[in-house]
Amino acid sequence: MHFETRAIHEGQEPDPATGAITTPIYQTSTYVQEAVGVHKGYDYARVGNPTRTALQECIASLEGAAHGRAFSSGLGAATTLMHLISPDDHVVAVNDVYGGIYRMFTQVYEPKGYRFTFLGPEEISTGLADHLDERTRLVWLETPTNPALNIVDIAAASEVAHGVGALVVVDNTFATPYLQQPLALGADVALHSTTKYLGGHSDVIGGFVATNDEEVAGQLAFLQKSLGAVPGPFDCWLILRGVKTLAVRMDRHCSNAVAVAAFLEGHPRVEQVLYPGLETHPGHDIATRQMRAFGGMISFLLEDEQEAVDLVARTRIWKLAESLGGVESLIEHPARMTHASTADAPFAVPPALIRLSVGIESADDLIADLETALAG
Repeated sequence: MHFETRAIHEGQEPDPATGAITTPIYQTSTYVQEAVGVHKGYDYARVGNPTRTALQECIASLEGAAHGRAFSSGLGAATTLMHLISPDDHVVAVNDVYGGIYRMFTQVYEPKGYRFTFLGPEEISTGLADHLDERTRLVWLETPTNPALNIVDIAAASEVAHGVGALVVVDNTFATPYLQQPLALGADVALHSTTKYLGGHSDVIGGFVATNDEEVAGQLAFLQKSLGAVPGPFDCWLILRGVKTLAVRMDRHCSNAVAVAAFLEGHPRVEQVLYPGLETHPGHDIATRQMRAFGGMISFLLEDEQEAVDLVARTRIWKLAESLGGVESLIEHPARMTHASTADAPFAVPPALIRLSVGIESADDLIADLETALAG
């Protein structure tokens, strides 16, 4: 079946008891057993829930994965993945990683003895081997990155990482499985904040991990149960509902983003536009190879920080808020908002940078709003 069909039907057979076409919200904490150890596949809701099972089967299918596990947040999923390794193990990560991940790596795990090396996207794509050693266990990628929209060559990085036995994790939140398939490109794990495009309506928090590696899948199943960062059934239901329209929403996000990026690139007050769909973007060729389209996220630079701070407060349709991937368009100042935790890092977000999450409104309205805001 094609992606769009699987998004609507995979793991979501009509309810056998009633014929309900929509997967029910199984709002229960426990399950009655016929005898000790004899049950219908569920015993306690932290371990499993039928609504969560439907979500796991659906998103795993969309990622081309045999296994998927849902979590209470993207960071909950990332924290669980970090339990695959131990203190003194080495992690190589792209340097403009999401601020919450950078904070977790440097303020939670590094003090416990985990070792991290942060590399630029081009270095990971072309020179990763020089930075791996016998203790390297994870190579942590984002592509496109948040918020600089840099591109990493997943296939090239995966081949090198596997040469030393390291697992490759790709945060696929920006691209979604509709635009990019990290596992098909050689990665071992695809990670999502399902809060974003998969949920798609700014009304739920969630995370997801997909893999084809049987050993990793077994460890994740154990860790999901043992650590307990699981989503509730209503959260799973909301994300499952969002996934049904992912393909049509992403098509609109992408077409709107292309129009907005073209407008910004031609505006005299904009210093630089960061969008992999532009031929001027340094990662454009790699993005063309590994993505179906270029996504709904754009960043751009103004002349200075105060201009950026002032502009994000002047838009009307674009709402000043953190997060991304919803149907509504959002604007933010990463250096003071989502990526404030990287302020002291050598790769801190430029203070004049603005990040856009392009929604599915009229592109003409979105451009007109930005034009007014840029005019002061």
